[in-house]
Amino acid sequence: MVLKTQFSNFDLECGTDEAGRGCLAGPVTAAAVILPSNFNNSILNDSKQLSEKKRMMLKPIIERESLSYGVQHIFEDEIDTINILNASIKAMHGSISQLNTKPDYIIVDGNKFKSYNTIPHQTIIKGDSKYLNIAAASILAKTYRDLYMEKIHEEFPMYNWKKNKGYPTIEHRAAIEKYGITKYHRKSFRLLPEQYLLDL
Repeated sequence: MVLKTQFSNFDLECGTDEAGRGCLAGPVTAAAVILPSNFNNSILNDSKQLSEKKRMMLKPIIERESLSYGVQHIFEDEIDTINILNASIKAMHGSISQLNTKPDYIIVDGNKFKSYNTIPHQTIIKGDSKYLNIAAASILAKTYRDLYMEKIHEEFPMYNWKKNKGYPTIEHRAAIEKYGITKYHRKSFRLLPEQYLLDL
């Protein structure tokens, strides 16, 4: 499917998306991107459809060719305090606030958002596989978060965050059962499923 350049008729439309919402550890990270109207890239797609190598290849292209971009992490303590949905929206708001060009319109991947500075917006289910600016935001959110998880992996290598990026893999949960949790784990999440907690 060919991705569309933008959703609205406004000149400066920003796409925003987040990464890491379902993770057990690390931040939720959002990005916002305004692309030029003539932007074209045959590889750019929803970050989940691309290999890590392609995402990392696209990251500097998006940074260089976008009119403006912003990236925001919201960390574990705040996720535990305000919940993951509010943290995801706060991360998106934070990434939009970093844009050096104020957008006229915002399109958001998913179906949940809160108005930002009275700028009109539209939520779009699977927007990252429909619009280039949301796809670009999904790439930046994912690559910036992955790089952060690889960095904190050095501090706690037993959880293998450089590979699982904090997602609830069998390996990650087995490490939580064996070593307990770290300061990077989200304490409001169910870190171990029921079968790990049964005293058999």
